[in-house]
Amino acid sequence: MLTKAEIQRIRSLQEKKHRETKGFFVIEGSKVINELILAKYPIAELYATASWTLTEATRISEEEMQKISHLPTPSDVLALCPIKHLIFEPEIVNHGLTLALDTVQDPGNVGALLRIADWYAIDRVVLSPECADLFSSKVIDSSKGSFARVKTYSLSLTTLCEKAVVPILGCDLKGDDIHTLSPTPNAILVIGSEGRGISSDMRGKISQFITIPKYGAAESLNAAIAGAIICDALKSINARK
Repeated sequence: MLTKAEIQRIRSLQEKKHRETKGFFVIEGSKVINELILAKYPIAELYATASWTLTEATRISEEEMQKISHLPTPSDVLALCPIKHLIFEPEIVNHGLTLALDTVQDPGNVGALLRIADWYAIDRVVLSPECADLFSSKVIDSSKGSFARVKTYSLSLTTLCEKAVVPILGCDLKGDDIHTLSPTPNAILVIGSEGRGISSDMRGKISQFITIPKYGAAESLNAAIAGAIICDALKSINARK
């Protein structure tokens, strides 16, 4: 049986300040946790109801799971994992593709973009400090396990660009058609915020603005959909080189 203190401790991890203080974040859902176990991803604590049978865990009741869950409909398993921050080596941006998220604040979009990076084998994802927190439950849930496979960093994007000698491509409605781009196997691809696009600090760093050609009347695409289309086009162009 979980104590009130244990329940409070796990519940507190819903807030970023407590995640950072305690050094743990929460993952829920049998599918994603099973993937993590198979991949030997570090899990500090594992709580499960009687219906979870895949591995050993601290058994709790459905009522207790409801108390510690961060989801409207609790899963049958919940894990606490240690927060790990990768050390950023500036020179790595000159090799392969870097997806840079500039103030993307919707956690669903951040999680989806991690999944997209995973799908297209993007070498790394860099989040500006203003992005949704990588370790929030909504980002983790919407990434569908990709957060565990994608190399992810959080730092100033201007710092990211300091050592860059590769093209820095910025997604913008007034940019050049992505399909006319030359093969670019090494580049930084910047996706701006949902409402304001690429920030003023980053606009001066962009080598070339690119866009997705528009044929209909929609005003815009959300960050994740735009990111998927751009990544697909860029990978296709590079495959033809």
